Amino acid sequence: MSELVLFTNAMSRGNTVDLLLKMMDVPYKRIELAYGAEMHTKEYLAINPMAKVPALVDGDVIVTECAAICLYLADKFIEKGFAPALNSPERGAYYRWFLFTAGPIESAFTIKDLGIELNEEQQKSSGFGSVERTMACLEFALNNAKPFICGKQFTAVDVYVGAFVMFLVKYQIMEATPAMKIYMKNLSTIPAISEILENK
Repeated sequence: MSELVLFTNAMSRGNTVDLLLKMMDVPYKRIELAYGAEMHTKEYLAINPMAKVPALVDGDVIVTECAAICLYLADKFIEKGFAPALNSPERGAYYRWFLFTAGPIESAFTIKDLGIELNEEQQKSSGFGSVERTMACLEFALNNAKPFICGKQFTAVDVYVGAFVMFLVKYQIMEATPAMKIYMKNLSTIPAISEILENK
């Protein structure tokens, strides 16, 4: 089996991949890249032309984008139990909330951070509509977690969505809603997540 190599930075979304790999108890090599010149070398641009982290190298396979890396790892090591069975109905929610968080939520909070407000016409053509609608949709997902996104099984999507929710609360980007508090309480039953919550 080829060596897994994770290119990341301690202040990046790569922390989510780090957490998943540690929870899966999978050996990997972690390479810390500083923002700036180290992410713009010819060698690293051949791995990720976006000059961003995280990026995972698995032999001849290169995977970038945090959500894609988590999905890839959960399937590669499916025996670890971090992904629903390929033919299970839980796969629908698994894909849905992974990509919703990577797409609409990321976009909504990027424009929020930039202080940009979309008018009604702009909201119609944007992939996320508005920050309010995006957060209402996230609330829907959390309210339907029983106790996790895919039901009783804790999966990689809980690592991914959970990391986002914990980030929002930790940095006071928004006040924790009742649904967020219940979801984080559910996540606290997982030792590795409980440790993070205790140190927040």
